[in-house]
Amino acid sequence: MSRVFAFAVLAGLSLAGCSLTSKLFAPIREIGKAGKPAEHYVVQPGDTLYKIAYEFGLDVRDVAAWNALSDPNHIRAGDRLRLLPPRAAKAAAASPEAVRKAAKSPSKPTPEPDAEPTSWVWPLHGKLLAGFNESAGNKGIDLAGVVGEPIVATTNGVVVYTGEGLRGYGKLTIIRHSPTALSAYAHQSRILVTEGQAVTQGQKIGEVGDSDADRVKLHFEIRYLGRPVDPLLYLSKTG
Repeated sequence: MSRVFAFAVLAGLSLAGCSLTSKLFAPIREIGKAGKPAEHYVVQPGDTLYKIAYEFGLDVRDVAAWNALSDPNHIRAGDRLRLLPPRAAKAAAASPEAVRKAAKSPSKPTPEPDAEPTSWVWPLHGKLLAGFNESAGNKGIDLAGVVGEPIVATTNGVVVYTGEGLRGYGKLTIIRHSPTALSAYAHQSRILVTEGQAVTQGQKIGEVGDSDADRVKLHFEIRYLGRPVDPLLYLSKTG
């Protein structure tokens, strides 16, 4: 009986330890629970407004407006940012499900791809491992590659984020191509550009890797107004 009792105590301690660990390391961004919208976010060291907006699927211009930020670069660790428009935030208590849908689907319409989207080049010439399927959690496409293979900018733009701060993306670069369009390059082994740097179409910006991934690959996304769109609708059909 003493052995059984000891085993039960150890098992209980182990489970308690796991629970405590999960609470200690729970990311601050997980404010919205049980379908409720995440109304605010506390800025962490290394955050940028573009990173925060990208992580929550928002248009950076909306986040700046909701927080009266004239310059999206002027945020500091510890700042508390609003992630919902003021009206939606007030209605959250009455109808959390409606507000959650409103936060995911901004009032502005989702832009349609250009009739002939041939100006975006492929960031990597590799086998398509997984296509765009937002409902299944894939907000872009996955391309096979080998470690160290060059990754290029899909079109002209300015680098607005580099780092490993978005869970599940590994070493990530985000490039702004217009006020409404971004592209993202994840799981790199090396990032070769810096935030604020202007890049041109076809310029090498990094190298293929497997950072925070199950295999060597490039995960590539395009977002308009903060929302993911199918990159295959934009990339040149000729490769």
